[in-house]
Amino acid sequence: MTEIRVPTLGESVTEATIGQWLKKPGETVKADEPVVELETDKVSVEVPAPVSGILSVINAEEGDTVELDALLGQIDETGAGPSEVKPVNGKAEEPAKATSGGGDVEVVAPSSGESVTEADIGEWLVKVGDQVNVDDPLVSLETDKASMDVPSPVAGMVKEIRAQEGDTVAVGDVLAIVTEGAGASSAAPAQASAQAAKPAAVSKPATGSADAGKLSPAPRRVIAENNLDANRITGTGRGGRITKADALAAIGTASARSDAKAPVVQRDLEPTEERVKMTRLRQTIARRLKESQDTAAMLTTFNDVDMTAVMEARKQYKELFQQKHGVKLGFMSFFVKACVAALKEIPDVNAEIEGTDIIYKNHYDIGIAVGTEKGLVVPVLRNADQMSLADIEKQIVDYGTRARSGDLKLEEMQGGTFTITNGGIYGSLLSTPILNMPQSGILGMHRIEERPVVVNGQVVVRPMMYLALSYDHRIVDGKGAVTFLVRAKENLEDPQRLLLDL
Repeated sequence: MTEIRVPTLGESVTEATIGQWLKKPGETVKADEPVVELETDKVSVEVPAPVSGILSVINAEEGDTVELDALLGQIDETGAGPSEVKPVNGKAEEPAKATSGGGDVEVVAPSSGESVTEADIGEWLVKVGDQVNVDDPLVSLETDKASMDVPSPVAGMVKEIRAQEGDTVAVGDVLAIVTEGAGASSAAPAQASAQAAKPAAVSKPATGSADAGKLSPAPRRVIAENNLDANRITGTGRGGRITKADALAAIGTASARSDAKAPVVQRDLEPTEERVKMTRLRQTIARRLKESQDTAAMLTTFNDVDMTAVMEARKQYKELFQQKHGVKLGFMSFFVKACVAALKEIPDVNAEIEGTDIIYKNHYDIGIAVGTEKGLVVPVLRNADQMSLADIEKQIVDYGTRARSGDLKLEEMQGGTFTITNGGIYGSLLSTPILNMPQSGILGMHRIEERPVVVNGQVVVRPMMYLALSYDHRIVDGKGAVTFLVRAKENLEDPQRLLLDL
């Protein structure tokens, strides 16, 4: 019997849910044929059969939550015909001689979720001739949403690497060939010699740690950008590997050591230019923003809001709110509620164009822009009109945490009807946000600063914030845009209007 187990599913992913079995007990399967679909908090992944045979036992049912390396099912090889010979370099070859009988198994680029059709090779964690076990990570892939490791489907020897670091591959493309069961004495073909003639694809650690040499793209980037020593970082990932969280935690430690010593070092002159390939996420952001400018008749209107009432409400109830709900009372929940009320009055701002039709949305799914080290992502609050302030704050905190760790699901960033972005957290005084197509409106928040204003004939100092509404003038007229901002301003300056539905 050959076991089917949960493979490595990517950095920080420790469990998955059985989505559906693609084969039933008693059915014949071929090596590498998908047999079960797993769903994680990042993506859906199909698990291939490690060998040809008959699916004899299913050990986990659909809907079950399983941990890494958990037993999913078993395949009876005795009920199968001769093992399928995988084509290598366009022609069929006999399996490589090995210490135990096995064939050449293709490692292919997996599906990384809905709408994701290709990925970039981030880093090879092995080289030709290396011995690997089942589920050992072979290569890291970067999509426009997340990074993930591709595990070995079988135990054996890496015979061939077909895609190099930086290459773009499509779902289903062959990344490597692993000779199942091959021993250390097995001779790799001519490619091994070619690989030996050029630098190995595995990144070199600073002082020679084996674990430090197998860094995924996310922790590797943090370590490089902050000049950290990977060998000083204790890995908490599977097999002692360094995760992104480990690298981020090490920044503070390194800073403390630097502050304690603070030596004067003579630095060499650095190049004045550096060429770096854009990440897939940054490419996607650039493409969508340009499409938005090229498609929509974009216009921005401004207003300012006196934040006194909201700030006083937060000050008065923040401790009680946190004690009851376990989350801090922030500004964003007030803005979400104020915008939902304004959207109900001005439905054009909650609509989109499809061809020659206008689609009016009778639901209020508010996108909240979140900045990460890789770029801006916009997770969506579903049915925000039905959420309480506490529900909104909890969801925003959860989204922010998972956005920065790269754990957001693709479906959590799709389907919004209106977007709010807060440039104020970076100190922005005023900006003109770009529409998140196909939406027709986006509200920009900015920093709060005390300014003199006239109230009842008297000049007083109040905490003021500029608001900017960018809108698609093809749908929204100037009157509607201005009215939307005025309603949002009124609801924020007098939050009781929201309670009374005024």
